[in-house]
Amino acid sequence: MSVKCDLIQPDRGQDAVAIHLVNKDGFADFAKNLSGPQRAALSAQKFNGGGYQVGIVPDGDGWFAVGGVANPQDLSSWCLAKLAESLPGGTYRLANGDPGAASFGWQSAQYVFDRYKKDDDPQTDRILLTGEVGRIPSMQAEVQACALVADMVNTPAEDMGPEAIEAEAAKLAGAHGARLDVVRGDALVTGFPMVHAVGRAAAREHAPRLIELNWGDESHPRIAIVGKGVAFDSGGLDIKPASGMLLMKKDMGGAAHALALAKLVMEAGLKVRLQCLVPAVENAISGNAFRPGDVLSSRKGLTVEIGNTDAEGRLILGDALTYASEQGPEFIIDFATLTGAARVAVGPDLPALFTRRDETADELLAAGRAHDDAPWRLPLHAPYAEWLKSDIADTNNTHTNAFAGASVAASFLDKFVGEGIDWAHFDTFAWRPVAKPGRPKGGAALGLRAAFHTLKQRYG
Repeated sequence: MSVKCDLIQPDRGQDAVAIHLVNKDGFADFAKNLSGPQRAALSAQKFNGGGYQVGIVPDGDGWFAVGGVANPQDLSSWCLAKLAESLPGGTYRLANGDPGAASFGWQSAQYVFDRYKKDDDPQTDRILLTGEVGRIPSMQAEVQACALVADMVNTPAEDMGPEAIEAEAAKLAGAHGARLDVVRGDALVTGFPMVHAVGRAAAREHAPRLIELNWGDESHPRIAIVGKGVAFDSGGLDIKPASGMLLMKKDMGGAAHALALAKLVMEAGLKVRLQCLVPAVENAISGNAFRPGDVLSSRKGLTVEIGNTDAEGRLILGDALTYASEQGPEFIIDFATLTGAARVAVGPDLPALFTRRDETADELLAAGRAHDDAPWRLPLHAPYAEWLKSDIADTNNTHTNAFAGASVAASFLDKFVGEGIDWAHFDTFAWRPVAKPGRPKGGAALGLRAAFHTLKQRYG
């Protein structure tokens, strides 16, 4: 993994550099207790307690660090992230209290994607000590799950095609004693026809597949996690412009989220019967690519007119959601890098959330706020589904006006989720275009922690 597992360690009194946390309001009182040279050192570094500021203060033969935070008594996930990025390698402890939630950002700040480029001058690890020993395993698990998403999304499509996504699922199944079943290539025609249609134009080594992982006690409540696994999206015959393809290695971000969430569920031993489904395809172009105007059959039995081949993610999810519904789950969560409209609506930082039930949305929103991973709810508005009407099929896969693209896509998915099933859909970006403390540029888990803590609250 790209984040080491020992960056947070139990505090047993070992030697460590102290970190003092202050904010602007408390900086003057903090500075009164410093010597003249120490105050001068902070002044030279222009340190005044502002957020994400880092100061180094000489102290006899050694030194200590000072970090600027919003509230030293209530640390968020990201309060220590800039310190973890900026301080020299070594071992640290907070001067007053334990890091709590901020240990997440301390670790995620040290994420490095180095599969293709090695750092000629790598920095040594920055280790943080904590007295909250019981929290270490769960926090490490969340960091590793988010790193899995980042690693998968950052990997180019040639090395993260459908077969590589399957390999990640197999690795996960093997580690947790789960059962893995895969339907590949032409075998999809009868059971998952839309998955086959979207992926059939890809080269043989990137053949489409439906990946299924099952885990847990049959007597426990059944839940399903579904992730869109479009390893690369050219747009199909409705081809994207070159600029639109630059980030399309990340179009399997939903699959990465689904596998990471399944990993967290199994590691936590939640009392569920888990089914994780990933339809994995490459939306490629060749002589047998599906076409605008084609009518596809679906596992649900609905026929789908293709208004645009670049709206392919909802097609493969339709078959997967139908299959998940057939197993009678009480809750389905899906993740998908589904629409540019969601990014227009809420930007890159917030996954758009759609649910059938208000109380489910409330749970997910509350869990997101509590763990610094908040989604933003958008409407699953029934009248918008009328825009998907087709003259020759049961539904179209796109609408022709420019309104509410994310909601219309969610309405399409809703047609394939079984009646009465509690369902949450995350239209996530899976990418961070600009680095922030603890959140490097590139592949990003957005909505993952909100979903996990909701499941943990329900089934822990």
